Amino acid sequence: MTAPQRFRDREVVFANGVRGETIDVPSASPLNYWQAISDPSAMPRVTVDGKLFLPKAAAGRLPVVVVVPGSLSIAASHLKHAETLVDMDIAAFVLDPFGARGVTSTVSNQTQFSFAASAYDVAATVGVLAGHPALDRTRIGLQGHSRGGAAVLTGVTRLFCEAVHGRALGVRSVLAAYPWCGHQFLDPDVGATEVRVIVGDQDDWVSPQQAQGYVQALRLRGAEATIRIVAGAEHSFDREEAIQHIAEASVSPAAPTGYLADDGALVHPTVGRPDPKLTDRDLAVYALKAGYGVRGATIGSQGDQPALFREEMTGFFRRTLLS
Repeated sequence: MTAPQRFRDREVVFANGVRGETIDVPSASPLNYWQAISDPSAMPRVTVDGKLFLPKAAAGRLPVVVVVPGSLSIAASHLKHAETLVDMDIAAFVLDPFGARGVTSTVSNQTQFSFAASAYDVAATVGVLAGHPALDRTRIGLQGHSRGGAAVLTGVTRLFCEAVHGRALGVRSVLAAYPWCGHQFLDPDVGATEVRVIVGDQDDWVSPQQAQGYVQALRLRGAEATIRIVAGAEHSFDREEAIQHIAEASVSPAAPTGYLADDGALVHPTVGRPDPKLTDRDLAVYALKAGYGVRGATIGSQGDQPALFREEMTGFFRRTLLS
């Protein structure tokens, strides 16, 4: 069987003539959050990559949005979002967390690499783009979808990101689309980063209620954080694709939250104390044994939902990166 073509090896040219430039991002695949924060020398290193799209006519240093895909990897919708941003004179970087790790999808098994690794990719990308001569390091935005939504939320948590790229660097704004919020820091400080979450009330991959709780925790910590729950919307409702059932999807949206101590150690929901040895798989196995595991979930859109998402996206980044 022929291996699927990696994103880095594809030539991507938008309708406006903008061509993607492949950029490498030195990253890591930590076993868990504790290793990323408290024992970084033990992390296996990996170089992930993505494509940077720069508006042609824009002058000066540009704002940039990092688009982070979900469990199905990079889709046409992510590239369409990037093209829309470029048309707004915002640079876009589409991150590929999968290719360098030899993974094509995490839909049936989210533990092929850790959620900490996904967040590390995001924070490492911020560090690389902050040094790019065409980009404004003070106007970096993130947009993550599903697993990518979880990655951008963790990737701007100060306890995590400062372990990756230092204290001096911050992200201006984050749009988390239908994010999984099953791992949350007990101290969710995101500094001056503005956070916006958007999720459908019919989502059966993630918990809208868990996302509400996370946004409220951010507010109580002093962040500017808001959430929009879209009536009738399923998971991935930004895709211009008919609603479909993904039979192999393995999800547990109703499982209890795994909280994270300041040093990154996970807190098992039934134990209540942090354990540096706990991994994503440990909590996933617990969720299955406790009866929270579900096989099969739904993605897609109907009606004007993709247009609604684009309006939300363009309005948010126009206000936070261009005003």
